[in-house]
This record gives sequence, C-alpha cells and structure tokens, in this order.
Amino acid sequence: MLQRFLRNRSSNPDAEMPFVDHLEALRWHIIRSALAILVLAVVVFSFHNWVFAKVIAGPVNPDFISYRMFCKLSQITHIKSLCMTPVRVEMQSTTFGGQFLGTFTIAFVGAFIAAFPYIFWEFWKFTKPALKDGELKNTRFAIFWVSFFFFLGAAFGYFVLAPFTFNFLAGFQISSDLSIMVTHPTLHDYLSNLTDIILGCGVAFELPVMAYILTRVGIITPKFLTSKRRYAVVILLIIAAFITPSPDWISQMIVFIPLMTLYEIGVAVSKRAAKNMVEKEKEEWS
Repeated sequence: MLQRFLRNRSSNPDAEMPFVDHLEALRWHIIRSALAILVLAVVVFSFHNWVFAKVIAGPVNPDFISYRMFCKLSQITHIKSLCMTPVRVEMQSTTFGGQFLGTFTIAFVGAFIAAFPYIFWEFWKFTKPALKDGELKNTRFAIFWVSFFFFLGAAFGYFVLAPFTFNFLAGFQISSDLSIMVTHPTLHDYLSNLTDIILGCGVAFELPVMAYILTRVGIITPKFLTSKRRYAVVILLIIAAFITPSPDWISQMIVFIPLMTLYEIGVAVSKRAAKNMVEKEKEEWS
C-alpha cells in the first residue's frame, strides 16, 4: 500500500492515500511497535532480579552513584545539604500477585523506554508520506533528536530527580503528630512514582522539539517565548523548590538549570524555525 502510494505520489504530487489504506498502514506500524516492546519485555522479564536490584531500586540504594556524586559536589562547594542521606527502604507487597504484576510493570516500562527510538521511527514512517519534499528537508535527524532528548530527560529523572524526590517525600510531614512508614512502602507505590518521574522527564525534555513543531504550525512564535521568559523563570524556580529536599539555593539550581536550559534551547529552536519559514516564503515569492 505504502509503495503503491509513493509511486502514485511521484507521478502526481497531489495524490492522497485513501482513508482505509491509512488505517491499514497505521495498524501495521502499531503491530510492529507492540512486537518490539513485547520482545524487549521478555528480555527484561528474564533478568528481572538483576534489573530490580541494580536499576529499579537504585534511587533508594545507599550505594547509588547519584548520592556519591552529590556528596563529592557537597565537599567541593562546602554545601552540606547537597550530601543527602539515602532513604533506607524495604519494600513490601500487600497482595499475592503484587510482585508478579510489579515485574510485568518493570518489564513493559523498561521495554518501552528501550524501544522508544524504534517506536518513534515507526510513527515517522507513518507520517513521512504526508510530507512534501520541502517539509522533509526541515525534519532531518528528527528521529535522533527526539530520541536524544527523551533519553536525556529519562536519565535526568532517574539520576537526579528521583533521589531528590524520594528523599523529599520521605522526610515531609504535614504534622508532627503524623508519621509515614517510608521504610516499608508498597512496591506498587514505588514503581508508580519512579515511572512517573522517568517518563515525565522524558516527555518534558521534548520541549525543544515541541517548540520547533509548534512554531512551524504557527501556534507559538519566538517573540511569545521570549516575552514569557520571566514567567518561565518563576514557574521553574517554584518547581525546583518543591523538588529539592532543602531550601538551599545550590540544590535548587541543580534542578532549575537543566529545566531553564531546555527553555532557552526551545527559544533558539523556535527562532531557527521561524527564520526558515521566512526564507521559504521569500523563495516562493521570488
């Protein structure tokens, strides 16, 4: 179907794929993506003991590399609050199938993260025929940059945000009369929080890519992003203040700087996209 459509497109640039063919093509892209996730999920499931001990439980492991690095940074900067005391956690399962279902969650979330470049490649193959030659030139290396920012965000969430978040939540109390059994959280609760952090950061770090796309379709402009920079600074500072375990400004900056850098990259990308659009319009008029 796709090959037939491309042949028609070469002879007739205005040719369109029938709606039923669109659905059929989408179905196969989804099936191949699901198979990739399934295969990788089986691999992760086969090594679930190692994955849980070395990867999943990392942010609450006293030997986690992030704790050591922050303690070294604390010695260099003489900011004691950067050296966090790791939360000692002994997770529990409150249902018979809790550990089994938790292993499935680990397998499929891990498989989705590992297969993300391939999944996006399948999505790209589905949307590519709808783009014209001029539009394709502006989407070179799209798979690389989308995957790069996703993995960068996931790594930031895992190595930086997760340790800060779990330490903050473990030490937070709404009242001295209340206590939380942080030493024995449920497996489901821990996996849910860790998954939200990693995938959330992975999506959040797509901000430069989204800035490019939204600028191309005319929803935002570089002027809009520049004029709202002061509001972005305040919002990101508030987010950093909530995330970090102490009111120390150094620890807040560790979270704030990457987020603000992403915003500035988004502004630069938006300016580049707007400039390309203006140059293209000039070429069409000339």
